[in-house]
Amino acid sequence: MRIALSADHAGYELKDLLAAWLAEVGHEIIDLGTNSAESVDYPRFGAALAEALADGRAERGITICGSGIGVAIAANRNPVCRCAQVAEPLSATLARQHNDCNAIALGARLVGIDMAKACVTAFLSTDFLGGRHERRVDMLNHPQEVNC
Repeated sequence: MRIALSADHAGYELKDLLAAWLAEVGHEIIDLGTNSAESVDYPRFGAALAEALADGRAERGITICGSGIGVAIAANRNPVCRCAQVAEPLSATLARQHNDCNAIALGARLVGIDMAKACVTAFLSTDFLGGRHERRVDMLNHPQEVNC
């Protein structure tokens, strides 16, 4: 699978560890940076991840900042991206099963490498259930048509 990874300065070390592990198990990695602890603006990296999904360079995405919240918000500004902030495997599984998420956001200050790997494994190995969830994902894809 082609997987894009992005991170800000708080998440680059976890990104690099995940990228090496994912490549080792056979995935193609697209590293969108950053690659140091020098302070950067996290919205750029969430947006870069979403763009890689939107233009077809990547099939799935993983973005990382200190909490996972900021990069998830940034990534979700792109309507093609459905990014869920996750901190344990059940959330990653449900993000795929119910929401057909194509990206997850991790908080480097919240999860260690083992939990991050467990989340990524769940995310990559879980299929979208479709069925009753399809209608709801369609609503996410077309918010202008949702009557509140």
